[in-house]
Amino acid sequence: MTDVAHPRGALPPGQRRIDFFPRFGRHTDQATPTVREHPTVVFGGALTAPIEMTVDELVSADRRELHADFHCVAGWSVTGLHWEGVAFADVYQRFVAPAVVPGTIVTHVMVRGLDGESFVAELVDLLADNVLLADRLGGQPLDGDHGAPLRLVNPAQYGYANIKHVCRIDVFADAPPTSSSALLDRVLQSHPRARVWEEERHGTLPSWLIRPFYRVIKIFMLAAAARRSRS
Repeated sequence: MTDVAHPRGALPPGQRRIDFFPRFGRHTDQATPTVREHPTVVFGGALTAPIEMTVDELVSADRRELHADFHCVAGWSVTGLHWEGVAFADVYQRFVAPAVVPGTIVTHVMVRGLDGESFVAELVDLLADNVLLADRLGGQPLDGDHGAPLRLVNPAQYGYANIKHVCRIDVFADAPPTSSSALLDRVLQSHPRARVWEEERHGTLPSWLIRPFYRVIKIFMLAAAARRSRS
């Protein structure tokens, strides 16, 4: 991914700044996933054999910090978040690349979470310098609302690509099929790149058409978050 300079303090098209970081997604009506005492991440796909590592092992070396904004596809942004973890590129080069089946050229990566969410990213997007597998936010371990025990953080992509509760990462030589018959999945069809500055909000619909729909979602989300904060 090629970094492009943007005006300092500017937000991507269609975004509005809010002053708190809410739990958001398709499972906010459910409890956050249960995390084992020693959670692990499994790497699979086009590998000679699966690799399973504890989160502690994964994030113990070459730790990095990242100050970045977070942009939800619904149109809200939180600025200046402080993440800590390991660069996805470091993990890929150290553990995954040596285990790829000989002769295979990896092009896509599927990241899965304990909540059942997943996203298929192009490998080139995840190898950018500012993509982390993060275990801390704001100087504290991740909580359930924001992806414990491990979260993918890619500031260049909308929030739905920043998978929470990471438990499995698979690599492929081509984009794997991700079709779903569920109505909500079709309505909220993700864009394969999800780049915020290109406003790639939806897989098939143009941004000008989908913005009002997401704006309604944002209103309900903010109202629900306000109710939870008062309870």
